[in-house]
Order: sequence, then C-alpha cells, then structure tokens
Amino acid sequence: MGNKNKTISFRVNEDSFETLREIAEERDLSLSAVFRDYVDLLVAHDGRVKVVPESELGEEVGDEFPPKVEVPKSFVREHERLELEAEHLREQLQEYKEYVSRLQQELDASEDAEEVVHLEELDDELDTDETYRLG
Repeated sequence: MGNKNKTISFRVNEDSFETLREIAEERDLSLSAVFRDYVDLLVAHDGRVKVVPESELGEEVGDEFPPKVEVPKSFVREHERLELEAEHLREQLQEYKEYVSRLQQELDASEDAEEVVHLEELDDELDTDETYRLG
C-alpha cells in the first residue's frame, strides 16, 4: 500500500519530558527525531533493545560513543575550497544582479525608453497575427 507516516501520541511525566528535551538538545536533534531513531532501532532489532549506561559498556564495545570518523586533510581542504568558491560565486551573482538593476534603472530613466522594443511584446504581436502557410 505504501509507506505512509503515522503519528504516535502518548503521555510522559514532566520530569521525563524535560530529560528527553535535554537529551535532544545535547544531540542537536528534535524530540521527534530522538523518538524516530529509537523506534527505528527497536524495529530493526525486533523489539530487543536494551538501554545501558555508557559506564556499563566497559570495553565490550571498544569504540567510543558517538563514533568519530577521521577525514583526510585533502578532503577537508577540498571542502573548504569549494565553500570559498561558492561564496565567491554568490558574491558575483549579487554584483551581477545589482548591475542589471542599475542598467534597468538607467534604461527606465532614459529619454529613448520609447524606442526600446521588448521581445515579449514582439512575441505577443506574432501570436495575434494571422498565420499563413506557404505551399
């Protein structure tokens, strides 16, 4: 039938709610995202999820949580270069927009504005004229 999202609603006491909100803020997530992640984990493991404090994990896991990934310096440099290039292109775009606006204002203020033919007007005129077939 499809993958439609469903809404789940339930009540928790105020202390639990505040604790959940703090957890979400620590992880820079919304409360909904915290619950979606938990539900996804629960479904993926057929309802067999055990929550344990990090202190009890000991050396079983071996990795720190949240996991950290090392990224090569070349990747970071390329990312920074692309950010600078994107910023430069945004600045250029803004300059071009200002230039076009200035040209439009000059054109509007010009005495010869009546002599300017706009292509859109020509298209409108062509649409209203009768068409003839050669043949």
